[in-house]
Amino acid sequence: MLSNRNNTTIYTGITNDLKRRVNEHKEKLIDGFTKQYNCNKLVWFEQTDNVESAILHEKRIKKWKREYKIEEIEKKNPQWDDLYYSIL
Repeated sequence: MLSNRNNTTIYTGITNDLKRRVNEHKEKLIDGFTKQYNCNKLVWFEQTDNVESAILHEKRIKKWKREYKIEEIEKKNPQWDDLYYSIL
């Protein structure tokens, strides 16, 4: 999930290249939600080799209540650190 910690706007998406995709968001190369809301910190991610399960899981996550998303982020990343630099 990408986030703007100042107002905790949370974006959920899938990609086949996490480094490239997060960089696109950081550099504001993609018009849309993340650019509009300045979501540019990678605060949570999961990896899988199964595209179909990734799409289904993304759809489930998007239905989660905001509070639950925050709980899940804080279980793995309590300080909301930008995890992008750990995947480079």
